[in-house]
Amino acid sequence: MTEKELTEQYQKLTQELRRGILVLAALSQLKEEKYGYALINSLAEKGLDIEQGTLYPLLRRLETQGLLQSEWNVEGSRPRRYYVISPEGSTILQDLVGEWRNLTEVMEKLLAGKTSEGEQNESN
Repeated sequence: MTEKELTEQYQKLTQELRRGILVLAALSQLKEEKYGYALINSLAEKGLDIEQGTLYPLLRRLETQGLLQSEWNVEGSRPRRYYVISPEGSTILQDLVGEWRNLTEVMEKLLAGKTSEGEQNESN
């Protein structure tokens, strides 16, 4: 595999890995009302960059699924749609956080080469 192919493969896999956490990231930041651009900034400040073309379809999908609520605010210089997590979204968020913590614990063990009992694998 050439250096260019390796870089392209890495970028694709990184994008795939990041795509899996966007729902959790967005829900975690919408406990208080935010409009899309403010959410982009909030996520970026914490180290997660997301494009508008990725975020807005995600927000619409989460709202359609009942996990977010939104309303237009026409006060101020321009109308903005504000999003906030719904009660159902809060329940799902809590469950996803638990799942995330379980998965990261397992991944830490896998990446460290440990068995479920905490012993070092002999192959490492």
